[in-house]
Amino acid sequence: MSWELAPVQIVKYPHPTLRHKSKPLRRIDSGLKQMVDEMLDLMYAHKGIGLAANQVDLPYRLIVMNAQSDPKAKQDEHVLINPVVLQQKGGTEEKEEGCLSFPELYAPVRRPVTVVVGAYDLSGLEVNLELSGLHARAVQHECDHLDGVLFIDRLSPANFLKVKRDLEDMELAFSGQQQRGQIPEDRLIAARLSALEVART
Repeated sequence: MSWELAPVQIVKYPHPTLRHKSKPLRRIDSGLKQMVDEMLDLMYAHKGIGLAANQVDLPYRLIVMNAQSDPKAKQDEHVLINPVVLQQKGGTEEKEEGCLSFPELYAPVRRPVTVVVGAYDLSGLEVNLELSGLHARAVQHECDHLDGVLFIDRLSPANFLKVKRDLEDMELAFSGQQQRGQIPEDRLIAARLSALEVART
């Protein structure tokens, strides 16, 4: 459908799709591979290390990652379809995170140091990855996105207060864009997501 053929773009907080719980994909085809290629290109263009499908206004359980943010570092590039965090290991640590949907906003988030993730790759094979450090943080951040959970939801009360004004500014800017017709109304966004889910989930 035409919606899927439109070039993907990163949506910014508080776009409703960022709070939408994504649905599992049920097939891998050329359309999905095109989405993946566009998501990877977009991630690299914005110097990101991960991107979830709902960050590009798609309601699917799909993430792309590269902890080096380098398209030449193919060994670090991951495409994970229907990912699930199966296990958390090694205690937790608090480190600064950012997000392509929150430009120039950074705050410390506490997460498990090591995780085991199950998913499918682009060839349809089941994969299990044990990831630590930045890789583990990135995959947890992106898997959160698929459930409509944002990194700001995991901030301590004190750290949330530090970014509250920035979030309010983003909310005001988004509201203005909707009022000017630059971004569709929430009900139209919801209708589009439902149609895309019917097509692929």
